[in-house]
Amino acid sequence: MWFAGNAVIDDFAAQFNVGFNILGYLLSTVQFGFIIGTLTFALFTLVDRFSPSKVFMISAILGALCNIVLLIPNITVLNVLTARFGTGFFLAGIYPVGMKIASDYYKDGLGKALGYLVGALVLGTALPHLLKELSWNSNYKIVIQSTSLLALLGGLLIYFCIPNGPYRKPVSKLQLGVITELFGIISFRKAAFGYFGHMWELYAFWGFVPVLLKTYVEKHRIGIPISLWSFTIIAIGFLSCVLGGYISLKTGSRKVARYSLIISGLFCLISPLLFQLPVEIFLGLLCFWGMVVISDSPQFSTMVAGAAPPELRGTGLTIVNCIGFAITIISIQLLSYLVNHMDSMYIFLFLGIGPLIGLYASRKQ
Repeated sequence: MWFAGNAVIDDFAAQFNVGFNILGYLLSTVQFGFIIGTLTFALFTLVDRFSPSKVFMISAILGALCNIVLLIPNITVLNVLTARFGTGFFLAGIYPVGMKIASDYYKDGLGKALGYLVGALVLGTALPHLLKELSWNSNYKIVIQSTSLLALLGGLLIYFCIPNGPYRKPVSKLQLGVITELFGIISFRKAAFGYFGHMWELYAFWGFVPVLLKTYVEKHRIGIPISLWSFTIIAIGFLSCVLGGYISLKTGSRKVARYSLIISGLFCLISPLLFQLPVEIFLGLLCFWGMVVISDSPQFSTMVAGAAPPELRGTGLTIVNCIGFAITIISIQLLSYLVNHMDSMYIFLFLGIGPLIGLYASRKQ
């Protein structure tokens, strides 16, 4: 559901007459909803107090309802943004809760488990682009309907097939001071700030992959299937998440996370040069960038989960997600502004800020 609006933006936005870049607003509204949702879940320690599978199912159902609202005839821009906010809010009960469920099942090898889980997130994020490419007559409604149905089915599968994990330690009462307690743990704080640097780059990159491809197409005056390649560049991150998970079993999560952050940061810094390359090399390198931009995510989350007390892992993962996605709004809006005020081939330079800060913050003392 996350990128459903983003994938069909050209067809969807045609029904509105607005004087601003609706792409940035659509994406940032989902992020803002997710931030408010994760903050709510974290403050009330919902994931650690109640069954994660039940929270996941309820959130998936409500998120699907918010997503399908986009198909209401003659819907206004305000209602569209409200619906996307609601989708983001209930995604807070899906992504971090999914990581909480994984941590309840894996005492060891959590890096590998989260590699698969975040890999699934990557495929789900990329899926709307593929659905758009395959849609008959480029009907954006099929994308919205399909993503809503899949979200609903996913929630039901989790509830009926995945009981509470053997390592779950529920919290019996509300703990409003838990966020301060968590960030007082040095290893938790360092892993969290590494994740924040990663998030500055990730969603802005994903959200503007179509812009990146369109810029290349216009510069070289060639034709490529932008939706298909957007799907491929994002979805290929599934492989690196899984591979990174297996590598982490031997080298540790920290090395996988830092090397991924170094390489993706280098791509940001050399991004203007990519537009000068032949199309085959350009697309190949974008696919590699799509791999390293996400492969650190499950490992930083593993480090966050490992540093948090077992009974507060769900809340720890949720609050780190909350702050991380708040950062994505800034980078997304920055690129939305820059794309209208400078050559698009240079805007990705600014994504390098995140990896540099993340590497510095997560360094060994």
